[in-house]
Amino acid sequence: MRAFLASAVGVACMTALAVPFVLPDGDATATAHHASPDAARAAVAGSTMTLPLPPLARSAVRAVDAQRVKPFSLLGVTWNNASAEIHGTVQVRTRSVRTGVWSDWQDVEAHTDDTPDAGSPEESAPGVRGATAPLWVGDSDGVQVRVSPTPGRTRAAGPPLPVGLRLDMVDPGDGPDSGYDDSGYDSSDDGSSDYDGYDAHDPTDGVPGDSPADVADGTDANNDNDQTSEESDTGPAEPAVIPPASKEETVAETGRGPYIGARPRIITRSGWGADEKLRERKFVYTKSVKVVFVHHSATGNNYSCDESEAVVRSIYRYHVRSSHWRDIGYNFLVDKCGTIYEGRAGGVTKAVYGAHTLGFNSNSMGVAVLGTYSDEQPSDAAVRAVSQLAAWKLGLFGRNPEGTVTLLSGGSNKYRKGIRVRFKVISGHRDGFRTECPGDQLYDDLGAARRSAADLQGR
Repeated sequence: MRAFLASAVGVACMTALAVPFVLPDGDATATAHHASPDAARAAVAGSTMTLPLPPLARSAVRAVDAQRVKPFSLLGVTWNNASAEIHGTVQVRTRSVRTGVWSDWQDVEAHTDDTPDAGSPEESAPGVRGATAPLWVGDSDGVQVRVSPTPGRTRAAGPPLPVGLRLDMVDPGDGPDSGYDDSGYDSSDDGSSDYDGYDAHDPTDGVPGDSPADVADGTDANNDNDQTSEESDTGPAEPAVIPPASKEETVAETGRGPYIGARPRIITRSGWGADEKLRERKFVYTKSVKVVFVHHSATGNNYSCDESEAVVRSIYRYHVRSSHWRDIGYNFLVDKCGTIYEGRAGGVTKAVYGAHTLGFNSNSMGVAVLGTYSDEQPSDAAVRAVSQLAAWKLGLFGRNPEGTVTLLSGGSNKYRKGIRVRFKVISGHRDGFRTECPGDQLYDDLGAARRSAADLQGR
C-alpha cells in the first residue's frame, strides 16, 4: 500500500469523552482511563471495535471527536462500497494506554491498493468493504479522527467521500503460548525437534496447473488465471516454527534442484496466533508462483520486533473482519528484524491464491515488509529475509529470481484486463498497479534482493 506520512499538526488536546462504540459481539462498554494494558487485553482479547464517522455540523468533514475507548493497537477507516475511493485525507490522533499522552496527528493512507482481483468471489462477497491502509498505533485507549474531502472537487467528478464511513479499531489480543523461546535463537540450529515435516511434499501435489516442463524451466506455457479450492486440512496441528534447512536438505526434502535456496525459518500461523475461526474454511490455489510481488504494509515503523506478531494478528483481523476478505491478503510477511511469518493459509510450499496485487494475484506470491518505506530505508535484515524467502519459494517452482515472466492481467489501474504483462520475477507492487507501494526506499533495494536470491539458488 502507499505510505502514510507522519504529520505534526499542532492541535490542543481535547477533553476525552466516554462514548459508546460498536463491537461485532454487541459489547458497547467503555474502559477506564489508564487501565493496565494486560488487564484490558484480558477483557477484549482479539476484537474489532467500530465507530460511525458522521459529518461535522455545516461541514463536509466526517469526524470522531476525541473520546476514550477500549484499548486497541491498529486502526483504519472502512466504507460500504469496496470499489469506491476516498478523495481526501484521513487523519488520526490516539492516546497511549501507558502514558495517557495524545499523539500528534498522523495521516493514514486513504487508498486501497492491496486487494482481491476484480470479479473474484472474494472481491464480490457479501459485506466486502473498502478500506484505508491500516495504521499501527500501539496500545491506545483514546482516539480522534477526521476525514476531509479534497477541496474544490466538482460534483461531476463524483462524491469525494464514500457512503458508510466508519472507524475500525483492532485489538490483536495475546498470542498463544507456543512453547518456543526466541530469545536465544541460533540460525544454524535446524530446530528438528520442533518440525514434523509440515507441508514438505511436492508443491504442485493436488494443485492443478503447470506442466513439469513449465515448472522446471520457468517458461510461460500455461498462464490462464484459474484457481481451485480445497477444504481446510483437519489433520494434526502445525508447529509454531518451521525451522531452517540447508540447501542440501531442501533439495533432498523437496526433490527440486539444483537451483533452489535453503528453506528459511518461518513462523507459522499457529506461531503468531492466527484465530483460524475467523477465516474462510476453504483454501484457494492458483497454478504456480511465477512472480513475487514485494509490498510494504504501510502500517508505520513505530513497532518493535517484540510486537511483530501482534501487528500480523491485527492486519489479519483487519483484512477479515473489517474488509471481509476470506483471509489475510499477503502470502508472507517480514518484520524489520528479518523474521518471516506465514500469511494466507493453505501451505507454505503451495501456490496459495492471495489478495495483494489487484489484477495479478494469480500465479504470484505477495510478501509484505511490515512498515512504511517511502522515506525510511528498510533494514538489511528485512531485505535479506525477502531474498531468502524468494530464493526458496521460487526455487520450488523453477523460477530464476533474476529472470522475467509474463502474467495475464485480471485488470488493474495500470493494465487492462486480458493483456499479457512482462514482469521481473521479483517485482514491486507498483510494477502491476499505480501505487507508491512498496515505497521508494524498499523498491530501490529489489535489485539487490534479486541478485542475492539468485546467488542463494546457486545460479
